[in-house]
Amino acid sequence: MFGFLRRTWGVIKRPSVHYSLGALTMGGFLMGIVFWGGFNTALEVTNTEAFCTSCHEMSDNVFEELKPTIHYSNRSGVRATCPDCHVPHEWTNKIARKIQASKEVWGKLFGTINTREKFLEHRLRLAQNEWSRLEANDSLECRNCHSSESMDITRQSPRASEAHERFLFTGEKTCINCHKGIAHELPNLGEAALINGH
Repeated sequence: MFGFLRRTWGVIKRPSVHYSLGALTMGGFLMGIVFWGGFNTALEVTNTEAFCTSCHEMSDNVFEELKPTIHYSNRSGVRATCPDCHVPHEWTNKIARKIQASKEVWGKLFGTINTREKFLEHRLRLAQNEWSRLEANDSLECRNCHSSESMDITRQSPRASEAHERFLFTGEKTCINCHKGIAHELPNLGEAALINGH
């Protein structure tokens, strides 16, 4: 094994005898395009609702909770999918989120939430992680669809328009501060109060 690696390294560091520098450069350029295309294709495949719900942990728990909400079915026919709410659209933020989500793969591999009971046991922590992430990025994913600039508060209920004017437009709060549980069932918040010392 070490002999093979030593020979391979020797070939790589030795100047090419048979190929010109231009051919090697062009080959490297083409391989870069192939790699980049493959990388982006894989990125987009993992950024679909079909991929997200392909494991039973998601399809049996949070996806079932999404179905009766307005984000899944509504009068306008516009539907939010898992990546719309959980993955930023901008490329750099998307990559950062994908790297962060890679630890969720460990949860899948080790069966952290592979039963309904385990999911409910971890639900509060999972929700708090997501709420913290959305609060830290100023509810970026919400704002991909819901723009405060295009919000007509005159068509909202008095309570909603007052809250948006007071908190959202001033930047005092972000979407997730008031809209927890909008697409998924809330965990037992009594536990959250105990954890936060209230």
